[in-house]
Amino acid sequence: MLARFNAQCKTVVSIVTPSERLMVLNAYEPKQAGPSDLDGLVVLVVEDSWQVGTGLKMLLEAWGAEVVGPVATTTDAVRLISERTPNVALVDINLRGGERSYELIDRLYDRGIRIVVISGYVDVSPARGKAAAILQKPMRENLLFESLRPATASNVGAVKENSL
Repeated sequence: MLARFNAQCKTVVSIVTPSERLMVLNAYEPKQAGPSDLDGLVVLVVEDSWQVGTGLKMLLEAWGAEVVGPVATTTDAVRLISERTPNVALVDINLRGGERSYELIDRLYDRGIRIVVISGYVDVSPARGKAAAILQKPMRENLLFESLRPATASNVGAVKENSL
């Protein structure tokens, strides 16, 4: 497996889905996630791959997060956000039917929602500066956890009340 280091976000990531599960590969030894480490955190998952989206949902719920989604389109993501505002959004760049998520990323950013981009592609330039982290698939579980932890410190009331 090839892992890639992103100097701007200081993050390396990889998702492995052979058995529709995420695989732990430690690049360094950060605190391991426990069953209640993300309690109270609401995470939106925008991912067009059913296997990846389902794997992320299961993993995040095991860590104690409330998961909104997964959804595979911007339209579905906007609908879910109008029903439940997330503290953080995991957003793939390439969505169903060739749709790109850059407009959604702009909307999330404008609302003050922490954005973690997940992508199988190296060049996600339009998301730079708006994403708190850019994780390349396949991603490492520990790095996903580390990208979400800062949102837990301010997860209540930190989202702007502007509508999408």
